[in-house]
Amino acid sequence: MLRELRNPGVPHVAPDTTAALPDELPQDGIGGDAALDALSSMAFEKASRLDHPGFFAHMDPPTPWHAWAAAMWAAATNQNLLHPDTAPAARALEERVMRWMASAYGMDGGHFVPGSTIANLTALWAARELTGATQVIASSAAHLSVAKAARVLGMDCLQVPVDDRQRLREDLLPDDLSRSVLVLTAGTVATGAVDALTAGRGAAWRHVDAAWAGALRFSSRAEVLEGMDLADSVGISLHKWFFQPKGSAMVLFARAAEAHRVISFGGGYLAAPNVGLLGSRGASVLPLAVTLLAWGARGITERIDACLATADSLAALVAAEPRLTLWRPPRTGVVNWRPADRDTEAVHGRLDAAWVSTADIDGQRWLRSVAANPHADPRTVVRQVLDAL
Repeated sequence: MLRELRNPGVPHVAPDTTAALPDELPQDGIGGDAALDALSSMAFEKASRLDHPGFFAHMDPPTPWHAWAAAMWAAATNQNLLHPDTAPAARALEERVMRWMASAYGMDGGHFVPGSTIANLTALWAARELTGATQVIASSAAHLSVAKAARVLGMDCLQVPVDDRQRLREDLLPDDLSRSVLVLTAGTVATGAVDALTAGRGAAWRHVDAAWAGALRFSSRAEVLEGMDLADSVGISLHKWFFQPKGSAMVLFARAAEAHRVISFGGGYLAAPNVGLLGSRGASVLPLAVTLLAWGARGITERIDACLATADSLAALVAAEPRLTLWRPPRTGVVNWRPADRDTEAVHGRLDAAWVSTADIDGQRWLRSVAANPHADPRTVVRQVLDAL
């Protein structure tokens, strides 16, 4: 994972790392070596330490070294997958890796996108074109990208309340879903909750936003995704539990050819149809392909299961400490906890050498720890929170 870096800094303070740079664009350059030297501190020493033992905060993992190398290959060759003649090998690799991934999720195919915000928008766009749906329905805990997508597509957006475990209340869905796209969440941002993925079978289209928990298909807890293979589309972030560099996700379809047909455009300058929202795009599949070959399905399973075990360990430590309160035992690697009799935000602000995030649950502020860092040490994080009480 990431190499050891000096001076990790105070977790919640954002210093001005650009003070040594000129205020305006320089007229004359300083050369590549000097420019890299000027920015190396910002890129490394001043960056967030996602591999730090105290980093138990967000859905952002450290990346493996072989993914860095493959990302550099992609940048060095600068392939454009929009055209077959500017990326013949990269396009073939992308098609092969997509077949691997779609098959693992019981889908027919799909394509790679920069993130799940684009995956959700793409899926809802295809749904609108194929079904004529006019409304998007999701839980009140769904990712904000769902409401964004509805706005962009000119569709109404209905938010359905959640139960005490932050899951969509199936009993509050409208009786008539024939003009609706139902978005079910597999891993909410705040708590990692997974909706009943078999809900809303009468909907015009059913999309699963599995940005976070979709990777559990490769884990010992794959059962939490029961029913996902019945969806019309699925979105998954690869830069979460697949440990990819930022800008890596995929949208999968049960009937990919049909979905791609209605979201494709052509032009006199194109040798192949342009599918989806992106035009020119790089070979972001290279780091994923290298990772899948390096680790295999078993290697991915081992790493995700290790992260899940770390979340369980943190939850056990919290449950055993009378000065702390655990919200629920974690199912998808997200642990929500807080001080029993102290202000959560005040404690959060006093943390040093420990990184946790926060989230609102039913009007209360909770600490939020996400098991995306394989190097996280639950004991370190709990000790730092107790010291900050």
